[in-house]
Amino acid sequence: MSHLQRLVEQAVADARARSAQPLPAPPGPVRPFPRAGLIAEVKRASPSRGAINPSLDPASLARAYQRGGAAAVSVLTDRVGFGGSLDDLRAARDAVELPILRKDFIATGDQVREARAFGADAVLLIAGAAPPETLRELRVLARELGLSVLFEVHAEAELEIAAACQPDLLGINARDLRTLDVHPDTFGRLAPLARGIAPLVAESGVKTAADVRRYRELGASLVLVGEALSSARDPEAAVRDLVRS
Repeated sequence: MSHLQRLVEQAVADARARSAQPLPAPPGPVRPFPRAGLIAEVKRASPSRGAINPSLDPASLARAYQRGGAAAVSVLTDRVGFGGSLDDLRAARDAVELPILRKDFIATGDQVREARAFGADAVLLIAGAAPPETLRELRVLARELGLSVLFEVHAEAELEIAAACQPDLLGINARDLRTLDVHPDTFGRLAPLARGIAPLVAESGVKTAADVRRYRELGASLVLVGEALSSARDPEAAVRDLVRS
């Protein structure tokens, strides 16, 4: 079993364990998700790095990102691999006016409905996390709930699935979630083949202003930055530096 399969199975099991609890009312109307700019991520840990910032305050961090000029905030809600929670999602949503992405290993409708209930404006769908038909059904459900969809791929073979799902944004992840290895050339290789599906988001390995400029030159409309911002001593300044680039 790959790392991705294990993460999906655990995330689905966690969602099933929560299913007996009634969902809260959504905190407000869905906010439009941007098509350009920086997505700054609230990330306590990761399977590849381990602890990043376990004691972070999602509300304070989200406010720092907003002051720094981020276009949106991504919140890791996966419990086992990333130390996140739906409470982190709600705290970030309540703290800022920016749109919020729920980043998790989503493979069921219940997880999409949770995202809306806890304040997400967009959800992540990963090409390898579920069968293509399930991913299309989740895309339809997200649209019915008013949520935008960031659809993530890592390989050329996944682009056809992405196109069929008609996402609002197409993420190209340099990290292969099956092995957790990073391949820095992934975006440059896939971007020319992916144009026309949706605005492109560069994911993983974005740490410096030079990285942002390189991805912009390769065709990225947005960049998603997690570890470098969640671990920064001054996240507001770190975001501002990347946005200015």
